[in-house]
Amino acid sequence: MLFGRNKDKMVAPEEALPGRDARPFRVPERHVVLGTPLEPPFPDGMQTAVFGLGCFWGAERIFWQTPGVYTTAVGYAGGHTPNPTYEEVCSGRTGHTEAVLVVFDPEQVSYASLVKTFFEAHDPTQGMRQGNDFGTQYRSAVYYVDDEQREMAEKARDVYNDELAKSGYRPITTEIAAAGPFYYAEDYHQQYLHKVPNGYCGIGGTGVTCPMPVSEEVAS
Repeated sequence: MLFGRNKDKMVAPEEALPGRDARPFRVPERHVVLGTPLEPPFPDGMQTAVFGLGCFWGAERIFWQTPGVYTTAVGYAGGHTPNPTYEEVCSGRTGHTEAVLVVFDPEQVSYASLVKTFFEAHDPTQGMRQGNDFGTQYRSAVYYVDDEQREMAEKARDVYNDELAKSGYRPITTEIAAAGPFYYAEDYHQQYLHKVPNGYCGIGGTGVTCPMPVSEEVAS
């Protein structure tokens, strides 16, 4: 991890690293667990979601194990620097958070169900950190692709905020914003915890259930 600027403060766009026009590394063609493509085009009917919930190694495993998910990939989202490297993101000077791209079949798993999984899998009240992982790259985030996803994410945040408050937690700090570019992470990060089963995973939930309405959990 690289240190330098205040890693708990978002970098201003004009102060972000310049990045580059093209990705400086290759991304694997196939998911090593699911056997599906990591990059589009994806089959007709598939939908996408992007979540940030701390170290993306453990976050990705949660979603590739979720029934109805077609493929997953880790990368960088919500920042300013085009085509960043992991080291640049770790510096806190790109504005990105570590994120997971989830491609799913809405006939098998709803977006509402994925949002529920997202909130329950980590502690969304910690601001610019997740457990011992500190910095803007570990902030909690949902990047929506349309108004339907935005409304569901906001609804889930509000109801979960109430449940967490009952258990003594502070307010949720999850960033909910329109999805911008998703920049794929380096090869060695993809499905890391399958390649290194005993590798580090800092992901941990609060133990508090996020109460999503049943009708919305099963809706496409």
